Amino acid sequence: MSSVCTALGLDIYALRDVFSYRSLVHAIAGAAGSITALTVFFPLDTARTRLVVDDLREAKPTPVILHEIFKEEGIDGLYRGLFPVITSLCCSNFVYFYTYNGLKNVCVPHRDKEDALQDLLMGFVAGIVNVLLTTPLWVINSRLKIQGANLRTKQYKEQKFPKYRGILDAFLKIVRYEGVSSLWSGMLPSLVLTVNPAVQFMVYEVIKRYFQRLWKVQELSGLTYFFIGAIAKAVATTVSYPVQVIQARSRVGFSKNAKNPKGVIETWQEVIRNNGVKGLFKGLEAKLLQTVLTAALMFMLYEKIAAFIFHIFFLEVSGKSV
Repeated sequence: MSSVCTALGLDIYALRDVFSYRSLVHAIAGAAGSITALTVFFPLDTARTRLVVDDLREAKPTPVILHEIFKEEGIDGLYRGLFPVITSLCCSNFVYFYTYNGLKNVCVPHRDKEDALQDLLMGFVAGIVNVLLTTPLWVINSRLKIQGANLRTKQYKEQKFPKYRGILDAFLKIVRYEGVSSLWSGMLPSLVLTVNPAVQFMVYEVIKRYFQRLWKVQELSGLTYFFIGAIAKAVATTVSYPVQVIQARSRVGFSKNAKNPKGVIETWQEVIRNNGVKGLFKGLEAKLLQTVLTAALMFMLYEKIAAFIFHIFFLEVSGKSV
């Protein structure tokens, strides 16, 4: 921990400053912005998930996939698993934004000393904390989201899982039938994927600071935040997408023996064997469409919600928090 603190420029005795009102406001704003944005663009994530986990579903443009799901399963199919996703995302982004901004508040109390390397390192640390704490929620979310879906791959149709009635019921049944470790399925690719938010926040903060200095303002317009968020997420998603494919398949947990799910390497080999290298990028178009729009709206809402709360409660004056 001390080496991380040193790398981040963090006084280990100042860790208490991580748990500040400023960090809490950022966490609330980040969680609120993310669940609002995800709800708006949720069907796009449904389309991407189906493409990733269903080998026999042909890669088609996102509107075509959405039409197929709607035709086969109705409107419920497009919003299947919305509540557990929102619950998971709310907890996940609360943890991430709290950790990231807590570290930022301590590591770089003077905003003029921020740099890209610090953004990247703080993003990695926040991502690791987030993965360790919230992976079980995402595993449960993936199971609920795919439950009842019309999957075409033979092994998925043959795989038998208990009927999950909700988050708590899924938690108990996964532990009972598959063991506690199954709640952390896909954690290794998730840890690797901490590169995604780390790169995303680094690119976002660098571009944001550039425009703040260029226009000599502290607060940018909502449209500017939207486009900066879109650019940052597009870069991060493209870089990390093959790992996201493996993560999605690992979380769903389909295998001939649920008690011995496939490992990361085996899943990777299976994807390449069945679909070639292009299988590692299957659904990228849908993923980019969904994540870029969602992240763009999320960052815009996050910045505006945080600024509003700070203004109302006078927590921040001239860029300095109390």
